[in-house]
Amino acid sequence: MSEKLDDLDKKILSLLLGDARISYRELARNLKVSVNTVIRRINDMKERGVLLNFIPLIDAKKVGLDVTVIVGIVVEGGHLVEVERELARRQEVCAVYDVTGEFDAIIVAKFKNTTELNAFIKSTLGMKHVQRTCTFVVLNVVKEDYRVYLPE
Repeated sequence: MSEKLDDLDKKILSLLLGDARISYRELARNLKVSVNTVIRRINDMKERGVLLNFIPLIDAKKVGLDVTVIVGIVVEGGHLVEVERELARRQEVCAVYDVTGEFDAIIVAKFKNTTELNAFIKSTLGMKHVQRTCTFVVLNVVKEDYRVYLPE
């Protein structure tokens, strides 16, 4: 369910998307409102779950994570949530999605090398209720941007 955002909320989020380190004072100056207004709006969006966190965007390759994979997983009926929760706890896993189609879940994960990937896939295949996986190794990243655009 989407949350109601007014123009000021959207402007605050837009500026934060550009630079999450921007100060409340700078936000207030750019938006021509008081610092207290900015603080109140940001706190409200946090409480409503609109604004989840302020996190750095790290270049995975520059910290040694050279292998990105997308893995389709087929899970025995009735055990999808259990398998997804277990996979979501793995530090290598960046995203876990329920999907339609050939697979029950899709995960995105990053590894230092193919040796780590191999161990991960074998471990995943060894999980109770995992029937099959299909791994796609990313050869080239054209776009990878986890910032969310703000619909009109």
